[in-house]
Amino acid sequence: MSEIQACPKCKSEFTYQDQDLMICSQCFHEWDPKEESIELESGLKVLDSNGNELVDGDSVIVIKDLPVKGAPKPIKAGTKVKNIHLSEGDHNISCKIDGFGSMALKSEFVRKA
Repeated sequence: MSEIQACPKCKSEFTYQDQDLMICSQCFHEWDPKEESIELESGLKVLDSNGNELVDGDSVIVIKDLPVKGAPKPIKAGTKVKNIHLSEGDHNISCKIDGFGSMALKSEFVRKA
């Protein structure tokens, strides 16, 4: 008998196998466990403005002036940001910028250095 896998959508343990697919009895989500394992291995994929893949620890350059709430001046285009950390969500880059402190940036406004 195969292992029971939790539903990736609702995290329910009440799943069953139907031929090659797994089905959740709570939310009726269907998925292929083989494809799910491939997605988990690939992890988070974040692309910069030019389509290059970013990874944790990369350095990036801001491509346009970005206004910052509560700051008297924007982050200027051409500012280099070192040692980025990737995260889920709309602002998917966490970093520290000299003169501003900890910030969250959108990957569409940076390019890989």
